[in-house]
Amino acid sequence: MPRTLKPCPDSPNCVSTQTDQPKKKRDPIPFEGTAVEATARLKKLLADTPRTTLAEEDGHYLHYTFKTWPIPYIDDVEFIVDPEARVIHYRSASRVGHSDLGVNGRRMAKVVAAFAAE
Repeated sequence: MPRTLKPCPDSPNCVSTQTDQPKKKRDPIPFEGTAVEATARLKKLLADTPRTTLAEEDGHYLHYTFKTWPIPYIDDVEFIVDPEARVIHYRSASRVGHSDLGVNGRRMAKVVAAFAAE
């Protein structure tokens, strides 16, 4: 069975391409080429992002931590590169608190735009 992203909690501090919660639902990132190329491209993009650390890599799965600024909260961002559908699924969520004031949604919009611009 293919790996899936963790579900979003009931709190509004999460966005995901695999949620059934309409306010949190986002479209996956399309890519051309191979899954290996898409993964490398994503990793390069995130390597240049401040306060970002690759926590786990397992095949087509990547887990990053993002430290927010100026208050240093940790957010978890997961990616699954789907070679058959040629899309990248993602989930971005705060570890603590209730509201993130839209931080996760804005972060992922920037990642999607940067990936498309590469």
